[in-house]
Amino acid sequence: MSSSTQFLNPSEAAKRLGVSVKALRLYEQRGLIAPLRTAAGWRAYGPDEMARVAEIAALRELGLSLAQVTRVLEGDSVSLEPALAAHQAALEGRIHQLAGAVDKVRRLRADLAGGRPPAPSELTRLLRPASSFGAASGLAFDLAFDLAFDLPWPWGGERFELQDIRALNYIIGPLGSGKTRLARRIAETLPGAAFLGLDRLADGGASARALMDGDPALKSRVDRTLAWLAEDGATVSDALVCLLAGLETEGPAVLVIDMLEQGLDKATQEALMARLRRRGPAFPPLFFLTRSSSILDLDAVGDDESIILCPANHSPPAQVRPYPGFPGFEAVATCLASPEVRARTEGVIAWRPEVA
Repeated sequence: MSSSTQFLNPSEAAKRLGVSVKALRLYEQRGLIAPLRTAAGWRAYGPDEMARVAEIAALRELGLSLAQVTRVLEGDSVSLEPALAAHQAALEGRIHQLAGAVDKVRRLRADLAGGRPPAPSELTRLLRPASSFGAASGLAFDLAFDLAFDLPWPWGGERFELQDIRALNYIIGPLGSGKTRLARRIAETLPGAAFLGLDRLADGGASARALMDGDPALKSRVDRTLAWLAEDGATVSDALVCLLAGLETEGPAVLVIDMLEQGLDKATQEALMARLRRRGPAFPPLFFLTRSSSILDLDAVGDDESIILCPANHSPPAQVRPYPGFPGFEAVATCLASPEVRARTEGVIAWRPEVA
């Protein structure tokens, strides 16, 4: 190592590049990068490694799988056309949203000049734009006010309001905390929402395959996503096919999924999350229950993701920020376990007395 060259440890490099340390390890495992080693054996990232990771991160942001990234970096650019087309569509969608926001501001200023001050709710909608519910859904309503309901048992009917629906919304809590009941009530309350329960696995995937056989377009989307996930290290299984059949079905404005990780191994969970984070604004928001640290990686939660904690003491659910010291963070962390640990405790349920 040259004494004049700056080398960073994994934590420093990840922070500088805006990726997780876990991502750096994954890129190394796939042979995409080869960080240097200090005399003590610690990884060190110099300018070349930093530039390489920046390239990988940019290609991942375009929606490429790790296998596709590898091919592009080796000079095969075939995978770039569909990725760039999708990125262009996303940018055009943002332009459309911004144009709409500008029109709203223009109308509010005109009203103000005419002696008609805007109502506080209009300013709220202006400053807190509603999340995109997908171009195909055709739904447009104010999320800041439409997700509100009285909490079911095991709560005492307290009012629950969620004012910030993100692209990915994690629902987490210990056994018996009521998180499944909360998820079902969310699906019942949001217009156009659908609930994808664990019964998706009941017949070993026969229903999902029958659904795809009757819908060639759905089958094509599922097959395409399966191929992407397999390239990223996922294991193709009945559980994955059943999940993707629900995820790729057109129609629901919001999808609420019970235990996203059910039946999926660690590599598949990680590949799936990488895919979900790159779906883009044209897809409906997702709510999903999880207790897997590979699904909810607290170090990788982005700006368009939220965590909803159902506390063990049945106080009302609350949003938790993914930062140590934030109220509820430690409770969230203690609910999570690796896929290996989760596999050991699969099927365990919390006992509760019968309710009259």
